[in-house]
Amino acid sequence: MDLVIGIDIGGTKTKIGLVDAHGECHEKTFFRTRDYPNLEAYLDMVKSTADELIQKIGQPVNLLGCGIGAPNASSKNGTIENASNLVWKGRVPLVEKLAQRMNMPMRIMNDASAAALGEMLFGTAKNMTDFIVITLGTGFGAGIVANGQLIDGYDGFAGELGHVDMTMGDGRLTGLGVRGGLEAYVSATGLKRTIMYMQSKYMVESRFRSIAYNDLHGEEITRAAEEGDEIALMAFDYTARIMAQALANFTAFTQPEAFILMGGLTNSGKWIMDPLEKYFNAFLLEVYRGKVKLLHSGMQGKTAAICGAAALIWENHKNKAS
Repeated sequence: MDLVIGIDIGGTKTKIGLVDAHGECHEKTFFRTRDYPNLEAYLDMVKSTADELIQKIGQPVNLLGCGIGAPNASSKNGTIENASNLVWKGRVPLVEKLAQRMNMPMRIMNDASAAALGEMLFGTAKNMTDFIVITLGTGFGAGIVANGQLIDGYDGFAGELGHVDMTMGDGRLTGLGVRGGLEAYVSATGLKRTIMYMQSKYMVESRFRSIAYNDLHGEEITRAAEEGDEIALMAFDYTARIMAQALANFTAFTQPEAFILMGGLTNSGKWIMDPLEKYFNAFLLEVYRGKVKLLHSGMQGKTAAICGAAALIWENHKNKAS
């Protein structure tokens, strides 16, 4: 069986799976990234975890390579550089060091760009040439495809749209120190910050007045919205409005056929999507109205990031085959 190892390195979890040519993840698991502040120990854990998954397959496996999605990853240099939500700082030569443990073809890319390749091969964007994948997790990531080509950038760092200033330098700080940066508002973390902001701005009763910031989770905000909690509803509306303005601005660059949304914040369903649709169409330039779709990822939810990472290797194989 031909398989690719897909690794999604997140600030909280590292997810690893074995993915076939159709985007099906046969085995998967995760471990906590922050439990391994020592890079060498972390890479040893990646290797042993991958070996365990291969053993579980129960039949001969032909490994074609390993694809890695990570924040602040340079596809050109094989490095992770100055990632704000990872425990290893500075310039991390991850591909070079992991290749010493796993002798196979290996590629790394910004996690959102990897997700864009995954959508092209396995998901919603199979027949699209112009689209933008937006990942809404701890931060805000973007993978941009124009004219059928991933926009990778000179040094492999294109698509850092989460650090675009939305407030003219007079807002919240992102993890990279950008004041007013988009991900400080539009992300799972941003939504929590907005809950606190709304409580300071309005005096209405809310379940959140008795919950500490570190105990607050996205699922609880969604449940509160379903129960009519005014603070939750205002927070979703505020978040959707800022995201809509950003997506309308990004449309003017590449005129995508669609924005494909994935990540934890999208699990809030209509509470984020309904106001987003309303504001997005209002903010779009007239020439774009009615032409740009807002879609959900076509890759299976819990394995989407793993399949996106694996797509870095499968893309090469499919290009060779064609």
